[in-house]
Amino acid sequence: MPSSTDSPVATARLGTVRRIGDAAGHNAFTDLVRHRGRWVCAYREGAGHLSIDGAIRVIASADGRDWSPVARLERAATDLRDPRFVTRPDGRLQLLAAAVTGHPDGPGTGQEQTAFRTLTWLSADGQRWGEPTPVGERDIWVWQAAWHGGAMYGIGYATREPRFVRLYRSGDGLDLQPVVDTLFLGGYPNESGLVFGPDGTATCLLRRDREAATAQLGRARPPYRHWAWTDLGVRVGGPALLGLPDGRLVAGVRLLDGGPRTAVCAVDPHRGVLTELVALPSGGDCGYPGLGWHDGVLRVSYYSSHEERTCVYLAEVTLDG
Repeated sequence: MPSSTDSPVATARLGTVRRIGDAAGHNAFTDLVRHRGRWVCAYREGAGHLSIDGAIRVIASADGRDWSPVARLERAATDLRDPRFVTRPDGRLQLLAAAVTGHPDGPGTGQEQTAFRTLTWLSADGQRWGEPTPVGERDIWVWQAAWHGGAMYGIGYATREPRFVRLYRSGDGLDLQPVVDTLFLGGYPNESGLVFGPDGTATCLLRRDREAATAQLGRARPPYRHWAWTDLGVRVGGPALLGLPDGRLVAGVRLLDGGPRTAVCAVDPHRGVLTELVALPSGGDCGYPGLGWHDGVLRVSYYSSHEERTCVYLAEVTLDG
């Protein structure tokens, strides 16, 4: 693969796709990480997309082919949603997820009847997890986090009015303090992907909804207090960002134009362009990928409903150019 970071990835080829999670009625909202020589995937198990019985299933594989369940994280009367891995500098693995209480179908105004709290778990091996610890602020969902320069940075979004995203910083990954109170405002900003480049530049791929629903690409240099944003002109869901070894960026997203699908995209941060490279076998209720790079191959965990019910898949993708 070329070493230049000025030219984005040009093409991608889809390889093997495997179904790796289908035990529950609804298996969705994935993340993927390479930890201590094996793959670890986390996703939500529940009766439905918004059911109150959501739990986090963790599975592991040495080769990406044969997977075994290693943990199930659950909480009484709570919907645990959207697990996100954070690789820590101390070698441990951290997991973020939202704990949602209340029921969105209850009386009143839907989501306003629910309460959100971000929880985190720590594990030395990805299999045995400690007790959950609340992090951040109530009703601000810390969606994604990453370590850089001895600190963890996380981006959370407000689940109540006014809608905004906030940047947090923590020296231990647990005590999250606001760095930028209002990182972005307008068009209901929410889910995000976050990576740090070799030169310390932070890049955020941000989903928006409502009237102004096009995604935003934000970039900042240390100390990450001032961000420049570019409108990408396309709607995305469940964005995930990954920096390749050569410094270039790829994203995994749900795209809607032409029908819902999960796609791998090239990100050109200099021009502010998101380009679809390959669509994964998917449809209907789908998306929320996790991205991992190993031995020159991109692995993508995601979920989809194109085979009768909602299941989790792992795709192998080769990047060219």
